Amino acid sequence: MIYHFVVGDMAAQPLQEAIFSEPSIQGEIIVLKDILHVGPLQKEEGQSFSDMRAAFWQLVTGSDKAEVTDMEQLLEVSKQMYSNPDAQAWLWMAPWPADVCAYHWMLPYMSKHLGRFHLLSIAGLPFLNEDGKVYFPKNISEILPRELVKARRLARQVTPAEFEVDGDEWQKMVNDNAGIRTHEGGKKTAPRSESHYDNILLSFCSHQFQKAHKVVNQAINKYNVPTGDAYLGWRLRCMAQEGKLVLQGDAGKTLKDFEIKLSGGDAVITDDTAATEAAQ
Repeated sequence: MIYHFVVGDMAAQPLQEAIFSEPSIQGEIIVLKDILHVGPLQKEEGQSFSDMRAAFWQLVTGSDKAEVTDMEQLLEVSKQMYSNPDAQAWLWMAPWPADVCAYHWMLPYMSKHLGRFHLLSIAGLPFLNEDGKVYFPKNISEILPRELVKARRLARQVTPAEFEVDGDEWQKMVNDNAGIRTHEGGKKTAPRSESHYDNILLSFCSHQFQKAHKVVNQAINKYNVPTGDAYLGWRLRCMAQEGKLVLQGDAGKTLKDFEIKLSGGDAVITDDTAATEAAQ
């Protein structure tokens, strides 16, 4: 039995096809939904890690329905590995901050299963696209299922030395408790402030109103910002509260439901203010 850990639903799709077509790696896919390179990592006394992360995403999305169950999934797999000595856990890791953080997060739990935690890192490795051309993917979701089948041979046991050397990195991340963690190559990350990408967002803003989703999409596409649109949308709202941007529309809904522009000394327009001005 192999438990295949992968970060994100999009990455899980081609992996599911690969596993279905290759008997030697058939098992269960565990999809990690949380992206641990953004947001706090320190929990308060009496608070569970999942509750702390859920509270963060509820703040970011403005919804009380955000749930995080990655920890519960990891603990359940660890429990099953205790029961089944033949079971293995594989982490499919791309050169992406969420994947690298997931590796360090898993280490303390997988250290209890020496010899049975495997890492399959695609960093710097060439793959073939649909046209048969060589490219270097940044995410598991970019790889064709047939190429993932070939990549299975790259899975290797995480060594005792790696558990020891890399094992301290997660606690360091927790102690830093930075707003953002960037990928610095290999298994290295660096702590950054939660406003790390604010200047990129501002560079796409002007003194004319434009849809928030347009600004966010431009930032992601041009600079390959790895946080996802929900986090960047939250940063736009934060900058509006700070007076750096003017906001109009319903910021409590999607990024398509409100617009932003550079403040230019103007006060931030709240939803109530916008409604009053429209009535006048």
